[in-house]
Parts: sequence; structure tokens; C-alpha cells
Amino acid sequence: MKKPLTSVAFALVATTALLSGCANNQQLGTGVGAVAGGVVGDAVIGGTLGTLGGAAAGAVIGNQIGKNQDKK
Repeated sequence: MKKPLTSVAFALVATTALLSGCANNQQLGTGVGAVAGGVVGDAVIGGTLGTLGGAAAGAVIGNQIGKNQDKK
């Protein structure tokens, strides 16, 4: 059974709000990237493997984007 899009969007917004207290953009990017990647992975591939794979990829991408933002 698929989760309604509104509950997924709420989870993303809530996680972003909780992570906004992070020390730097790299940490924030990792958290937001993991959540967004998990949502996208579940939507595209589905299942646990898609969610975990998407979260891992999103965390790495978000980490690198945040690291670049911190250097500026």
C-alpha cells in the first residue's frame, strides 16, 4: 500500500525543520539529502532496497553540496 503524498511531504518538512539546528550546511545537506533520496528511491524503485539505496545516494549528494556551500 502506497503512503499518501501528503504524509511523505509532511515527513520531509518535519525532518528539515528538525535538522535546521545543525552546525553547518554539510550536516544539513546530508540529512535533507537522505530523507529526499529515501522518498525518491521508494517512489521510483519501491521497497526497502529502493528506500535505503535512495537514502544513501541522497546523503552522499547532499553532503557534497553542503560541503561546497560551507566553502563559500
